[in-house]
Amino acid sequence: GFGGFGGPPGGAGPRRTPRKGRDLHATASLSFRQAVAGDTVIVSGVGGKSITARIPPGVKDGATIRLRGKGEPPMGASSEPGDLLLKITVKPHPVFSRDGDNLTLDLPVTFAEAALGATVGVPTLDGGQVKVRITPGTPSGRVLRVRGRGVHRKDGSAGDLLAKVQVMVPQRLTDEAKAAVETLQRLDAEIDPRE
Repeated sequence: GFGGFGGPPGGAGPRRTPRKGRDLHATASLSFRQAVAGDTVIVSGVGGKSITARIPPGVKDGATIRLRGKGEPPMGASSEPGDLLLKITVKPHPVFSRDGDNLTLDLPVTFAEAALGATVGVPTLDGGQVKVRITPGTPSGRVLRVRGRGVHRKDGSAGDLLAKVQVMVPQRLTDEAKAAVETLQRLDAEIDPRE
């Protein structure tokens, strides 16, 4: 009455459990702006069927997004389909980079702007511009922070925009500009910045 060793009662033989469908893998390439703002992409699923995938804002390069139930069909009536694992590739931006939830960029300024101070425009990822104050005597490498203009988070807050000052040295000087720099050189004769 026990159906032999290892078998269920009644001798019905080993019971097959329904198997979940296999997970599938796909890739999606996004622009830097798409990755920061979020977007919708279309990828190829089972049998070449198109699948629309919502990419959340702030997705990072190399991240994998799981699309539940978009993989292979189930291997039994009471099972469930597999998932589609979507690997994200983010193309670099010519101006902006990411540091966690902060956006970073290099901000070129003239020697006069750095030495005397100025208000300059800084581009934002949405195509706009914000004004930042360069304080007199700002050195190359100083980072200026614009709060809330970085990557948006799930809780509604956002990272910052970090502008790294790069003081540009002129490659060509007019006679008048050269004379002005030579005057500055004479005034700075007693100063050794490497001391």
